[in-house]
Amino acid sequence: MQCVVLAAGEGKRMRPLTARRPKVMLPIANRPMIEHLITAARDAGITGFILVVGYCEREIRNHFGDGSGLGVKITYVTQRRQLGTADALRAASGMVNDRFLLLNGDMILRSDDIRSLCRMEAPCMGIHETDHPQDYGVVTVEADQITGLEEKSEEPKSNLINAGAYIFDPDIFDLLSGVGVSERGEFELTDALASYIEEGRLRGYLLDYWLDLGHPWDLLDANAEILSSMHHEKHGVIEPGCSVPETVSIGRGTVIRAGTYIEGSCIIGENCVIGPHAYIRGSTAIGDGCHIGHATEIKNSIIMSATKVPHFNYIGDSIIGSGCNFGAGTKVANLRHDNGAVKVCGKSTGRRKFGAIIGDDVLFGINCSVNVGTSIGSGTRVSPHSFVDGCIQENSVIR
Repeated sequence: MQCVVLAAGEGKRMRPLTARRPKVMLPIANRPMIEHLITAARDAGITGFILVVGYCEREIRNHFGDGSGLGVKITYVTQRRQLGTADALRAASGMVNDRFLLLNGDMILRSDDIRSLCRMEAPCMGIHETDHPQDYGVVTVEADQITGLEEKSEEPKSNLINAGAYIFDPDIFDLLSGVGVSERGEFELTDALASYIEEGRLRGYLLDYWLDLGHPWDLLDANAEILSSMHHEKHGVIEPGCSVPETVSIGRGTVIRAGTYIEGSCIIGENCVIGPHAYIRGSTAIGDGCHIGHATEIKNSIIMSATKVPHFNYIGDSIIGSGCNFGAGTKVANLRHDNGAVKVCGKSTGRRKFGAIIGDDVLFGINCSVNVGTSIGSGTRVSPHSFVDGCIQENSVIR
């Protein structure tokens, strides 16, 4: 069976992290989110993949190549303009000639669920039960038959949602040819599914496990989940006087300097320098080529490659892009003292503790303070002793 993965979108809700990379290439436990999905499908027995790419597609092609590094075969098709999910799937129409699996590229599934879904008769939709269905497209179900689809609503008709995983026969492409432009100006796959529902043909399969990755803070949940369950290996050098538990992975060429204390489940990439006397707390992922230096504390965060946090810094519950540099004494706040949920650009994270979202190549002077819920665009420069708050656009200069 072939698997088509939709990976063409930018992921605007993930800005500023997607300014220079597609959403599906955002890292979770130091691997792109789409890689976790491909390996889960591979472990379910699928070896042939068609990736529908578009925005910053070179990032995806360069990372995966022909797929041989993962033990699979990957081919690519480009969606020239990102005009919706139906249009994305149509791009693959000449490459599929049998029953196939379709997956949105921005979620985490487990191989057991994928294997069971692949046994279902087409057409079939993967569905999931959630306690906040108002954030998703909702489905109504009788027995295992899907009877209705509903866009996001403040009063959803059920707590079952469309999980973005499907089994189709090639006849889906005939339906796609008749799909028109929706109110959102896109060609929607759900419009094609309406025909299956009217005919009473669309079945639902309840997924046991599903992680949505719609917002930057969702990356932290997925990161913690995967770090806690993965197999950890140590390939770097750990100097005497460090505390590094078995739940930590360390990449080749990395040095953990004396006095460093690491706790919980963490991953540190290749060619990093950690410490001396650094404190790395649980659910933290540090990418390749990073420097986390003296008297610096990192907690429950994602630090992308080539970022330097060299001395007397604190970063908690945050996502930091690649190539950033934190001046001495610069700190990121992560706690609201009124116990309210932190908001980012007006959107609630649902979290009492959340720090900042910082894009690529952001440079801080010494002793800067970054407030909770701050979003900083790529290429921004922050002068020494600055207080940073709110939504900062790309290439800004803060004095």
